[in-house]
Amino acid sequence: MKSRIEGARLGSVAIGVIVAALFVARAGDAAASPSRPPGAPCFFITQWNGWKSPSPNVIYLGVNLHDVYRVDLSAGSPQLQWPDVHLVSRVTGSDSICTALDLQLEVSDDNGFSAPLIASRLTKLTPLEVSAIPKRFLPN
Repeated sequence: MKSRIEGARLGSVAIGVIVAALFVARAGDAAASPSRPPGAPCFFITQWNGWKSPSPNVIYLGVNLHDVYRVDLSAGSPQLQWPDVHLVSRVTGSDSICTALDLQLEVSDDNGFSAPLIASRLTKLTPLEVSAIPKRFLPN
């Protein structure tokens, strides 16, 4: 009788360990990419080649050789149209950009001016959408 009770306890412990392991694995998956929608196109910050802004609320990012991403800003900045300004991206964690939340942008110039930008949407444009952008606004 003692061996049945010990066997039942061991079985219960084993099931508990398996359930806990599955729970931890699922929690880890959710924590690894909380803001990344399924199938979201991502790029590394080092693949970003250039940028242009056709308006205070929109930035086009050139990524790799042919990709263009549109960044919509929640509160735009007229300084994006100033000559000789720089778009700065701060990397605080992963250097992978998958959503607007991954972008920590600011616009700055060589005279010490700097203003944060809040990205509200990041969209990878299709080749047809890229072809509709006027050439002067295509990122380098």
